[in-house]
Amino acid sequence: MHAPDDMLEIFLRPGEFYFGEGKTRIRTLLGSCVAITLWHPTRLIGGMSHYMLPCRPAHRRKDAPLDGRYADEVMEMFVRELRRANSKPAEFEVKIFGGGRMFEHARDGRRRAPVDISERNAQTGRELVSRYGFRFTAEDLGGRGHRNVMLDLWSGDVWVKKAPKAVAPAAAS
Repeated sequence: MHAPDDMLEIFLRPGEFYFGEGKTRIRTLLGSCVAITLWHPTRLIGGMSHYMLPCRPAHRRKDAPLDGRYADEVMEMFVRELRRANSKPAEFEVKIFGGGRMFEHARDGRRRAPVDISERNAQTGRELVSRYGFRFTAEDLGGRGHRNVMLDLWSGDVWVKKAPKAVAPAAAS
């Protein structure tokens, strides 16, 4: 399906969230972060999140606003939007992307394991999507390098373009 002439394009930076309808395209660029896309196939509404961490390091104050940097709070943001739209999680198609390892650091000629934040982000996303009653229709998680992700709300199409990993230079002796 072709993009509408009067399409609105939204670019999400890390920690941002968008939920909308109609002639909207949502895009983001992921590394170790994860994007969750939701789309309702009959109402043509949906959204995307770009979270950075599984949860907030310290417990959130009750009056603190939800923060899109954290996976657990992103799911609360999605549920809030579904309530406003009078819809249920099982009505949506959910796709999840990202959690790529961006760098492997070398030390003394030996490879060290990368920080596991990418794995934790991916695992947390899967667990939360299932816990909240959404149904997965696709995923592309893990691996190396970054991903460009784009969701068209008028069709539900999600496009992913992968780029290779970067290698950090070895430290000088």
